[in-house]
Amino acid sequence: MHFSRAAAVSAPVLAAMLSLPGCSSADPATPVARVSLTPSATRVALGTPIELTYRFEVAAGASIAGDYTVFMHVETPDGTRLWGDDHAPPIPTSQWKPGQKIEYTRIRFVPPVAHLGEAVTRVGLYKGNERLPLDTSDGADKGSPSRSYRVGQLQLTPQQNAVTVTFARGWYHVEFPPSDPAVTWQWSQKTSTLSFKNPRRDATLWIEYDARPDLMGGPAQQVSASSNEKVIATWTTETTERTLKRFPITAAQFGTADVVTLTLAVDRTFVPAKAGRGSADTRELGIRVYHAFVELR
Repeated sequence: MHFSRAAAVSAPVLAAMLSLPGCSSADPATPVARVSLTPSATRVALGTPIELTYRFEVAAGASIAGDYTVFMHVETPDGTRLWGDDHAPPIPTSQWKPGQKIEYTRIRFVPPVAHLGEAVTRVGLYKGNERLPLDTSDGADKGSPSRSYRVGQLQLTPQQNAVTVTFARGWYHVEFPPSDPAVTWQWSQKTSTLSFKNPRRDATLWIEYDARPDLMGGPAQQVSASSNEKVIATWTTETTERTLKRFPITAAQFGTADVVTLTLAVDRTFVPAKAGRGSADTRELGIRVYHAFVELR
């Protein structure tokens, strides 16, 4: 067998090439923490909620200057991003101490992405364009040059026997951020309705929403959910953060009609154009709803 002189590279030369900056596939930086992600289920249907438990074990001697954001990306096996869960950890990273364990759970809805089957979950910490070095619980992704660490996988499945919830009356058009079309929402008016086929059994109503109490002034905004003209749940919007509420509903509260009409009402609305923030939006807005889901019990 013949090799050309141009193709032949000696072992010492090859080793030298791999030691040059940009040629190494490993991250030489010391991990600041070990990360793991535990989902409530590894098989999850599109459009349904999933609990995600994050755990960071801060390395001995680690010190983090500044507050970093956690990212969680769900990707296809070939690396195409499907959806994510970027968020600030409950304890800012600048307050993390060596040996400390930070663990918390978030509930997210799996969006109706155009992918079924295996999906990879990745986690990291970033601030601007900077990412911190981490280690994974099994050590498999230690030294990742991209500092995006594989922490598990999910099996995405179609919904089975789903209760389809329709945003019926009193809603503005669907909106989404240009940066992530998988995230959608609809603003409510003072009174809005959701409708769905009567499951004729006990269920749990999930509503993921946010609000702008900071733009209203005065007392906190009150929200109520009613079925058959009877209030089944009330709550107060106290934060601008996305919030998930869940309420048990009995079969009797759904009534006997084939279609259930659930009414959401707010006691106060706001108009962005009148809030003094430079907005030209003249709509009268209540709360912004990302997901409404009925889970059978």
